[in-house]
Amino acid sequence: MTLSLTPLRERTLLWLLALTQFTVIMDFMVMMPLGPQIMHAFAITPAAFATAVSAYSLCSGLSGLLAATYIDRFDRRRLLQVAYALFALSNLGCALAPNFHLLLAARAFAGLTGGVLGSIVMAIVSDVIPVARRGAATGTIMTAFSIAAIAGVPAGVLLGARFGWSTPFLLLVVLSVAIWLAGSRVVPSLTGHLEQRTPLAEIVPRLWQLLTLPRHLKAFGLTFTMMTAHMMVIPFISPMLVANHHIAPQQISWLYMAGGASTLLTARAVGRLSDRYGKHRIFRLTALVSLAPVLIVTHLPTLPFLALVAFFAVFMIGMSSRMVPLQALLTTIPEPSRRGAFLSANSAVQALGTGIGAWFGGLLLSTGANGTIVGYGENGWIAAALTCVTVLWVTQVRGASDNAPAAPVSAAAAAES
Repeated sequence: MTLSLTPLRERTLLWLLALTQFTVIMDFMVMMPLGPQIMHAFAITPAAFATAVSAYSLCSGLSGLLAATYIDRFDRRRLLQVAYALFALSNLGCALAPNFHLLLAARAFAGLTGGVLGSIVMAIVSDVIPVARRGAATGTIMTAFSIAAIAGVPAGVLLGARFGWSTPFLLLVVLSVAIWLAGSRVVPSLTGHLEQRTPLAEIVPRLWQLLTLPRHLKAFGLTFTMMTAHMMVIPFISPMLVANHHIAPQQISWLYMAGGASTLLTARAVGRLSDRYGKHRIFRLTALVSLAPVLIVTHLPTLPFLALVAFFAVFMIGMSSRMVPLQALLTTIPEPSRRGAFLSANSAVQALGTGIGAWFGGLLLSTGANGTIVGYGENGWIAAALTCVTVLWVTQVRGASDNAPAAPVSAAAAAES
């Protein structure tokens, strides 16, 4: 059952949740363009940098899995407030880390706190927005990626180049406090799911049942494969551009700004197309279209900077467009009583795929004689192959309503049909 809100309150809530996601996504994304500066500051290799990215993702996955045991036992608003406050604290720890080992620990804590936030946000969307409009709502939430790319990451890169790599994390602390205060007034109390709350003694058996239900396993497999393909490419774009194409770290912000602006225009449109033509169909189409930019960026020829900016916009559209119908599809998989737990478990699987993709991608890379990054092309071919697997696999992923028995049709209705 969804909570009925006025159109204005609904829009305000969606954009506030998008801003919440913006800070979480910026926290994760800003590490990647800051990669060259962090690698230089702590004298680490691309593989060590990939470990820092993976630490966040793997701890995020662990947090999401544990959240599946409690996310449906609390008021969504209260849980969001607690998790978001801890997230702000974790970013403060990242900003103050004096060495790589403490940065690694701070990134792990950021993963533990931020890992559950995506599940809470999507659970709130599912509780408030009817399924017929959930694709468009998911597109609104996914604009957080675009806002992060347009404003957050470029600002973080410029601040990092001007004042040091830790400055973007201090900015995140300030933004998180402001959004937390606004959320305390905008997010409604959501307790309808508590009527079907699972007794404590049944949590672990129910969690095992949740994880092993065939319909859920197919969805988890799709999520894991897609995120592994995603992260074999994304984290290493900035280090590759700096090392192989001699792009200045300050110029990286223009690439993310162009990519974010383009996805801001397309994310909601893709969401509406998913509602109109079906989430499976639009996912297959966008996943296939994304193959070309993935292979181009991993075999990137020498291009003028303006051509590189234009290409990066196309690349970001391809990456984000396949995620919108996927996220909307995943909200239809579980029954409403288990939606929060399923989304938490799926976030854990997503983070696991993210961490393994970044870790495995880093292992395949090496540093050449002139400081160049070698082996990125192999990452692209593997990512493309995994994307093709998801195009085939998505046909096996069905929502709870797809398995419900059809309602009986009256003779008069059948005759009219």
